[in-house]
Amino acid sequence: MNNLHISYDLQQPGRNYEAVINCIKQLGSWAKIHDSFWYVKSTLTAQQANKRLEAVLDTNDVVYVVDSSTNEAAWNQLPPAVTDHIQTNWNK
Repeated sequence: MNNLHISYDLQQPGRNYEAVINCIKQLGSWAKIHDSFWYVKSTLTAQQANKRLEAVLDTNDVVYVVDSSTNEAAWNQLPPAVTDHIQTNWNK
């Protein structure tokens, strides 16, 4: 089982919160920490959870999934500078 932390920012137009929330709830046992920050105990990896979320996100929405069990992360649509910073500084 993996400890996933999922953060998202839905951009206009679109903002299909219901679909995103329902998808997160289907990933495993969940707790909503903040409006767009969730903890999920799941059999899925960060990459797999991110892939499932891609199906309900608009192309301009941002998602960041961290598996604190394996120290892995996956994301969509983060700005290039943020992606570079994470990849350069991530403690593997």
